[in-house]
Amino acid sequence: MKQLVVTERVCLIGHVLSLVFGLAGLLLVLPNPQFIAQLPSFGQQLFGLSMSNGGVVYIVLGAVAVALYAYRTLGWRNLLGFMLPAVFLSLSSELLGTSTGFPFGHYSYLSGLGYKIAGLVPFTIPLSWFYLGFSTYVLARSGLEAKGINGWGAKIGGIAIGAILLTAWDFVLDPAMSQAAYPFWEFQDVGEFFGMPYRNITGWLGTGLVFMSVATLFWRTPTLPLKRSQLATPLVIYLVNFAFGALITIAQLDVRFWIPTVISVVVGVVPAIALWWSAGADEVAVREPKIAPFQPL
Repeated sequence: MKQLVVTERVCLIGHVLSLVFGLAGLLLVLPNPQFIAQLPSFGQQLFGLSMSNGGVVYIVLGAVAVALYAYRTLGWRNLLGFMLPAVFLSLSSELLGTSTGFPFGHYSYLSGLGYKIAGLVPFTIPLSWFYLGFSTYVLARSGLEAKGINGWGAKIGGIAIGAILLTAWDFVLDPAMSQAAYPFWEFQDVGEFFGMPYRNITGWLGTGLVFMSVATLFWRTPTLPLKRSQLATPLVIYLVNFAFGALITIAQLDVRFWIPTVISVVVGVVPAIALWWSAGADEVAVREPKIAPFQPL
């Protein structure tokens, strides 16, 4: 178990560092080609390789970190019970979306996110649905149960709030990944909501609701008695991925994109932190003082 924790932390740290490196590359290095030109040929090749595969690395590391966390805290049945619906249902939704325009609107993926399944959807995309969806669902369920909401109330609430937190992340992710200087996907139609179609928002919400609902049916744990320290990985995953999209959106797009960024903070970041805080601190075991047995006179 100790080795599992170490591996999880290494993957989580690698995930965070990959996001930081990618952020630095997109915001500082690529806009200044003279910096790249000054590198030796080996350095230019290395930088080009890292930037072209950086999206794959950070997503894979995030998925592995969350998978190890889920296995360690909830067991392999709950891990597979959530991961399989999340991956396969989100992939189905993405394949349908890139083929027909439903449910996200007409869009297509560019390069930078790895091998494309059926030539349409990078294999990393369903992995990102899994690790972000799991993180938001666990935060929501744990926070609600810590407040005394149990049974189907916690399940339905976890699904609804988890899907909302997931959709809030998209408010900064989509502008950053489709409208910034170095996009990873593009919409064929100009969207009504800051370049995004409204149905992209409902598509995100609907996809999250569907795979979280199916996963809940396979959930083997009736309650999630997880405390703040046990929810550190889901919270860090959510916050750093939010920060990645938000910083690109704020830095490379005009000031009107502060509006969806603020919305995502209010609807996503603030509730996520509140749910984590609601879980409470770990209980400290108090040892009963040893009392010498009564000795009769």
